[in-house]
Formats: sequence, structure tokens, C-alpha cells
Amino acid sequence: MLSRISYFICTLIIAYGCLFFYPKWNLKQGEAAIGWDVSGYYWYLPSVFIYKDLKQQYFADSILKKYQPTPELQQFTPNKDGDGNVMSYSAGMAVMYLPLFTVAHIAAPMLGYPADGFSPPYQFALQVGSMLIGLIGLWYYRRFLLYYFEDKVVAVLLLLMALGTNYLNFTSIDSPQSHNWLFVLYVFLLLNTRQFYLTPSYKYAIRIGALCGIAILARPSEMTSILIPLLWGLNSLSLPDIRKHLQFLKQHLSHIALSIAVVLAIGSIQLIYWKYSSGHWLFYSYQGQGQSFSFGHPHTYKYLFSYRSGWFIFNPIVMLAWLGFIPLIRKGKGRVAITVFMLATLYIVSAWDIWWYSGIGGRAMIQSYPILFIPFGYLLTEAFRRKWMLLLLTPVMLAFAYVSLWTTIQAHNGTSLFDAETMSKAYYWHVVGRWHITDKDEAEKLKDTDHIFTGKLKDQKLEYSDNYENDTSIHEMPMLAIEGNKSAYIKEGLEFSATARFPLHTDKKWLRAQVMVKCTNKEWNVWNMTQFTVKLFNSKGDNIKTSMIRLHRFLNDNELKSLHIDLQMPDGVERAEVYLWNPGSNKLLMIDNLQVWSFNE
Repeated sequence: MLSRISYFICTLIIAYGCLFFYPKWNLKQGEAAIGWDVSGYYWYLPSVFIYKDLKQQYFADSILKKYQPTPELQQFTPNKDGDGNVMSYSAGMAVMYLPLFTVAHIAAPMLGYPADGFSPPYQFALQVGSMLIGLIGLWYYRRFLLYYFEDKVVAVLLLLMALGTNYLNFTSIDSPQSHNWLFVLYVFLLLNTRQFYLTPSYKYAIRIGALCGIAILARPSEMTSILIPLLWGLNSLSLPDIRKHLQFLKQHLSHIALSIAVVLAIGSIQLIYWKYSSGHWLFYSYQGQGQSFSFGHPHTYKYLFSYRSGWFIFNPIVMLAWLGFIPLIRKGKGRVAITVFMLATLYIVSAWDIWWYSGIGGRAMIQSYPILFIPFGYLLTEAFRRKWMLLLLTPVMLAFAYVSLWTTIQAHNGTSLFDAETMSKAYYWHVVGRWHITDKDEAEKLKDTDHIFTGKLKDQKLEYSDNYENDTSIHEMPMLAIEGNKSAYIKEGLEFSATARFPLHTDKKWLRAQVMVKCTNKEWNVWNMTQFTVKLFNSKGDNIKTSMIRLHRFLNDNELKSLHIDLQMPDGVERAEVYLWNPGSNKLLMIDNLQVWSFNE
């Protein structure tokens, strides 16, 4: 069967990524398998089973110092109303990690490693074990899809999802993240929901309740999972279909009550923990982390299309999956449940005010892929029936899959062209799909500015120059100099350099501002880097263009470098301002020999 071959191709590539391409189980600090969010999900297990300290967390400082899963403690928050600390993350992932933790805890001393919860056996067990769980889920997803689609359609769906979206990253490299595990839960939820509507029984009711309960315990936003079993049998929103569906639910109230009881029983794990650790049955555990939702104004457009972390931008193939809603709504199975679930899920994840957190775009949607790729299956079914449609879709699908695969590779072990944190539209279109570029420094500027000039300057005219000899701030630190000359500087407590203001009457098409800079220590936090800024004004004093670059992107410790920023000149420019702004760095930056040139191509 083609779908079986497709599955094994996916398995080989996913396993290669986990074991050889980017083995996080063999890395350190935040890049380790138990790092960042995963360490927060996991923290319950060593707290309970190794250190017997779920509340006070006396062991935490030693673990953080030795393994550095996060730069500072983010796994729990102090209880402001009483003694102890409260875990930042809910307990669902820890429950699912427990078998992997148990294996590692038994194996660690036998292999000569400390049984401290974070040594290599635990890292290996969590990443590789999570990857294996993901592969089990993918196998059963194949079985589910075969109930509705031809084998060749399922084969294509598996390849496109597993290799052409961020699913690959989060099943292979970041497999311990919640999204991989939740994907598997949704696969089994679909299977058991289908069986329940075919032959209702308490067995399936219990399974549905358990799957929804664990999903919600892992991420409370997964309350949308309830929509799948609740609405699956509803074929349309017509009054007769609604009545028929309500009658079915009424006939099986005892099954529904049992499912609800199971969900509540599993959810009580979190409530009991909160009561124990905080004294309250309900506790907002993200205090102080700036995490909030804007349900009245979700960031849906940015979540989908932003070059910073847009789901559609970095996973363009999911746009085709959404296109599949056209044939799904016309004649697909479970169309009401799928449509309502996907819209509700997208609304919730895009309402989060930190919408860009997702790294390789839209990671919070990965667990919804078992549902989302059902409409895609109907689209592919239509394409296989219409040759022209298949010919049109095939190159698009291949191109979209290539973009996502390129993103995954570049995000980890490529040539470092992908930058999820400060990606811009100009930079993205300059590097997307490329594996090597010769103008790396110039391309880097596109993360901050819209244009770079790589040709030969013509008709140059010096518009302004300043060697900072008369800058009064120099005398506060008389020993600082660049090449023996007096130098101005930017440092903590000195937010702005002196601003160069000068008239600009020219018919040239480009402007270049250039400055000599030297840093004693590189600033690595991109949001604190000193910005070299140029502003252009018209005769009315309106700011008609602003452009900047972050200087520390291009500097190393004690490195002296001449850096420039180029702007295309808009019409009506009368004057310019050039200055440096320090948004928060405590690293000293010396500046000298500012020059501004106008020129043509």
C-alpha cells in the first residue's frame, strides 16, 4: 500500500532528525531536550519522585546551576498568598511523561549517571520516547484517514503533513513539546469518536473522556477538544439535522455523563495540586510572565501572515488544507465538528497577546493537524479526479513543502539564515529557499530596514560629516578613543547620542549614513542592541521615512568596524537626522567619524 510506504518514509526522516540531525538529547542548557517549556512541564516529576519537594523547591537552584534548562527559574512562581511555590505549567504533560521518566530513572544509575532527573538518560528518554509516541500517533492517523480516503490520497497527506509542515520539527527535534503529544491524543480522539457514533458504548465514552481530560490537563486551551465528540454526528446546521443530533445525544446522556465525569476526575489532579501548593482551588500560575489574552481583539491576521512567526508564512501548505473546507462543507464527514473546532482553536491561539511565541510559525496549531488535514484529504480527492487540478496543485504543494523543510533545517543546523525572533518581510524574501548567500552582513540589515544597496556607488556627494571632536560627553571618559581620536559613546544611562541635523537638497536616489563603531562586549539581546537611525523630513517637518540597523548584529568583542545604512530617497526630502539610540544595553559602544553621502546607482 502506498500509504504504508509513505509512513515508513516519514518514520525514517523523523528518526534521522531526532537521532542524528539535531539530537537535543545530546545538547546542553536550553537546547537540551529538557529545556525551556519542556522543563516546566516536566518539573513535577523530579519534584515528586526524586526530591520529595513539590512545594518549597529547595533543589531548584542546584539543578538550574548544573543544567541551566532556562536562564532563570521559570518553572514555578512564588505563591504570593502564602508559603511555597506553584508550578507555572499544568500537570498533564508530566502525567504523560511519567513512563519515560520511570525508564530513565531506573536506567540512570545502571549506566553510571546521576539519578537526578536531568542527566543524559532522562534527556534521551524524553526526546526519543516522545518521538516514538509521535510515530505511533502517525500510524494510527493513517488508519483513521483510510476510513475516508483512498490509499493514494492518504499517502500524499502523510508526506505533506509530516515533511511539509512544522509537524516535522515538533515530532522529531522538539518532540517532548506538548504539541506532538497532543497531536497523538487528537488522533485517538478521532478514532474513538468515530467508533462511538457507529456503535455507542461506555468503553468509547470512557476513552473519549480520558483523552479530552488529559489534553485539557496538558493545555487548558484544549477545551476545544470537547467539540469533536460533541458535534461529530451533526451533518449540517439545518433544523432537521440539529434535531436529529440532539435526539442522538439525548438517547446517550448516560454515556455523555460518564465522559464528563472522567474529564472532571482528570482535571481534579490540577485542582488538588493548586489547593496543596497555593491554598486555592484555582490559581493563575503565569503571574509575572506577562501572559494574557485579548479575546475581544484576537491577533489572527498577524498569527497567520506575520513574517515574525506567521503560521501561513512558514507553513504555507496549511493554506491548501484550509482551501479543503470548500469540498468538506459540501459533502465531507464531520464537517460541522471540524469547522467549528478549527475556527475556535484558531481564535483562542491567536487571542494570546504573545502570539509570536511559536518559533517555527504556528506551533500551537500542530495538535489540530489531525482535524485540519481531513479537509485537505477532500481537496486531494477532488484533485485526483480532475487531472488539470492535480497538475495545478502538484508544483504548488512541492514548493510549499520545500519552504517548510527549508525553514526546519535553517532553524537548527542549516546556514543560520532563518531567524524566528526578528524575521522581517524584506529579509525573508531575500533568503527564503537559499542555502548560502555571499552578502550575509548586508542581508542581516534587512531584518531592520527595507532596502540594501549592493551595487557600485555613483555620483557620490558628501552631505554631512562629524568626527565628534566637539562632543562634550567625550570628556566624561577621556581614555576612550578609536584609533587615537576622541570618540563619542553610548552606554548604560546614556540613551541617545548627539543628533546630527542637516539640510538635504539633492536629486540623488540613495542616501548612505556611515559610522565607525567599536564595542567592548557584544550585546546579544537583539532588543537591547544600539540602533543606528536615519530620519528624513519634508518641508512641513513631517517625518516621511525612518530606517535603522542594530549595530551589535555585526560586531564582536573589541572589534572596530565601519558600518552603514542605505535608504532609497523618497520625493520631497528637505532635511535629515542621524543618531544612535540605546534601548537598554549596558554594553559600551564607541562611535566616531559619522559621514552621510547621497549617491546614485
